[in-house]
Amino acid sequence: MKLIPSFFTLNFFLLCLSSFLFFSSFNMIIPELPNYLSSLGGEEYKGLIISLFTLSAGLSRPFSGKLADKIGRIPVMIFGTSICFIVGLLYPILNFVGGFLFLRFIHGFSTGFKPTGTSAYVADIVPFQKRGEAMGIQSLFGSLGMAAGPAIGGWIATHWELNTLFYTSAFTSIFSILILIRLKETLPEKEKFSLKLFRLKKDELIEKRVLVPSTILFLSVFSFGVVLTIIPDLSSHLQIENKGLFFAVFTLSSLGIRLLAGRASDKYGRIPVMRVASFLLIVAMLSIAFVQSKAVLLLTGILYGAAVGMYSPTTAAWVVDLSLNHYRGRALATMYIFLEAGIGVGALVSGWIYGNNPANFQWVFIFSAGMASLAFFYLILIKKDEYQPTEPE
Repeated sequence: MKLIPSFFTLNFFLLCLSSFLFFSSFNMIIPELPNYLSSLGGEEYKGLIISLFTLSAGLSRPFSGKLADKIGRIPVMIFGTSICFIVGLLYPILNFVGGFLFLRFIHGFSTGFKPTGTSAYVADIVPFQKRGEAMGIQSLFGSLGMAAGPAIGGWIATHWELNTLFYTSAFTSIFSILILIRLKETLPEKEKFSLKLFRLKKDELIEKRVLVPSTILFLSVFSFGVVLTIIPDLSSHLQIENKGLFFAVFTLSSLGIRLLAGRASDKYGRIPVMRVASFLLIVAMLSIAFVQSKAVLLLTGILYGAAVGMYSPTTAAWVVDLSLNHYRGRALATMYIFLEAGIGVGALVSGWIYGNNPANFQWVFIFSAGMASLAFFYLILIKKDEYQPTEPE
């Protein structure tokens, strides 16, 4: 029997800890941003809070993918995390609508770089047969950060002024950087950084090998843009004081399922797991559309978390399966471009449909369920043995 080497190394878990701190950093401020923007006089721009962030993240992906394949995974991760620190310090200074929106755009470059380098690093150090499980564990730590961030942020905002929250967000990212400095680079042949690396050829923008899983991801994460934009207002409408509570519930509910989903995708294939995830996502969005109480909203958060916990690591493993080793950064960058596009479009469309009118909550989530349905039917049309890995087991 072929032995599978363990990926439970110190470097792997340090990388996971870095991801936890990174996601905690920028997620802890999200639930408070809609009200903060309204206090600045920009209530009509709520949809831009997420869409500007995801726009810059998407624009930076081709560059982060190329740089990860050229100068290394670690420099790309450090650069992305450093942006969180700098922007976190600037939020209290540029405290006007134009300044805030500018910072939201700049802040997005953090997720344009850090997750690309992280996913490539994990793929480098994990054996082929354990990709799904490893991606599940790595994303679990990111999800812990996404859960802890909003919950801590909501608590800080309740007891202290908002500037304290911004500074806490900034300094949380410092610890993530300190961990990254300690890691050993995994790219075997690195190039020296030069400005010419920012010149992108047409074939460096998108990795065509991974367009199918990336398109399905776009349709799935549309719902995440909706949740990030609308749930804070829906929480207030339902008289939930801590607007980060739903985010904490759905993220925590995704933790255990990530490990199971990763292992299941290694054993049964990526497509069957994605089908189940898409179906759960449809049910979750329709459930939120008709929610009438705090308890029911939190229950739907558990269901939504299960869907997210299944499709997130499975999609990443599927993309790595289909990518060539020397273009791994580009392939993962393509996946993240579609991810950011889905979140950004979801935020813009949901903000437009909602229009600050509570009567429109239902239509926002019904539309989101429709997008998830497109992903589900797309997956049904794909045969299980299609889109096989480029690398033999």
